[in-house]
Amino acid sequence: MRLLLDTNALICWLSTFERLQKQAVDAIRDPHNEIHVSVVAAWEMAIKVASGRLPVPPDLAAWLPERLARERFQSLDVRLEHVLRVEHLPRHHGDPFDRLLIAQAQLEGLTIVTSDESFDRYNVAVLHC
Repeated sequence: MRLLLDTNALICWLSTFERLQKQAVDAIRDPHNEIHVSVVAAWEMAIKVASGRLPVPPDLAAWLPERLARERFQSLDVRLEHVLRVEHLPRHHGDPFDRLLIAQAQLEGLTIVTSDESFDRYNVAVLHC
């Protein structure tokens, strides 16, 4: 399985597994699965850390890349085709970060791990956490 962690799933994974459902934890831990983290999630985290709305250690650049590598998470860059896909998504969701993650998942054939039920309204595979 090829998974894309939504920002909320990534934050939960990095802080504590307690808030994640067992099937999501099992899927992320499964060594046969590819786990992707979009630069969109890191961007959203950086904005929230800078504004004081995310209780993780500051200076993401000092610890996040190493932590993602240790977890065997693969970085997913944003490409022009991802951004352009957003134009054609239905307006079920207004969050620009989530809309870009949905576009990436659609184009890359990834299952999004998220707690956001609005993702179910899109043509994308979802694993709820």
